[in-house]
Amino acid sequence: MFSFFKKLFSAKTVDTISEETDPMKKFLIVGLGNIGPKYANTRHNIGFKVVDFYAEKNSLSWETAKLGDVTSHKVKGRTLIFLKPSTYMNLSGKAVNYWLEKEKVPLENMLVITDDLNLAFGTIRVKTKGSDGGHNGLKDIQNTLQTTNYNRFRFGISDAFSKGRQVDYVLGEWEAEEEKQLPERLELSCKIIESFALAGMNITMNTYNGK
Repeated sequence: MFSFFKKLFSAKTVDTISEETDPMKKFLIVGLGNIGPKYANTRHNIGFKVVDFYAEKNSLSWETAKLGDVTSHKVKGRTLIFLKPSTYMNLSGKAVNYWLEKEKVPLENMLVITDDLNLAFGTIRVKTKGSDGGHNGLKDIQNTLQTTNYNRFRFGISDAFSKGRQVDYVLGEWEAEEEKQLPERLELSCKIIESFALAGMNITMNTYNGK
């Protein structure tokens, strides 16, 4: 009986993540990746890795919901809704569009976290718009939302692969030296997420790009 009431009063279901919140104070943080253990520690899944790190750091629990796993966190009056799409990378747009509409999050309050082959490992670039850069997740989001004007957080994975080996590289696991450096980069990523919600995109870009 006690456990029933505890669940009734303390559990926060996805249907009531933040319905009481002013939409302008709600932010959708999307980590891109592929579901399943075989992809968990691959370079292509850095979006998942960043939001998982943030959730663990703040003792947040993920809930499996429609088109993805979600959790939320309040920071200084802002509600951050985190999403890991379960649609696989190439259909990320469907999940992004659903949760934007469900939570009534303004497009300018969305941040998409993704890997980037064109940046050296661990290099971070935060942008307000841009092309998909050949990234299938971003391409599907762009096609679904019919715009390239959405915020993205690119995490460099470098392009240290030989000709014809790109797929193997992005779906490959981190090297030992990269693994050592990841925790510091993930800590920095958490600061960027909160800066985006609290200080805005322009300040975040000026503060963190290139670090």
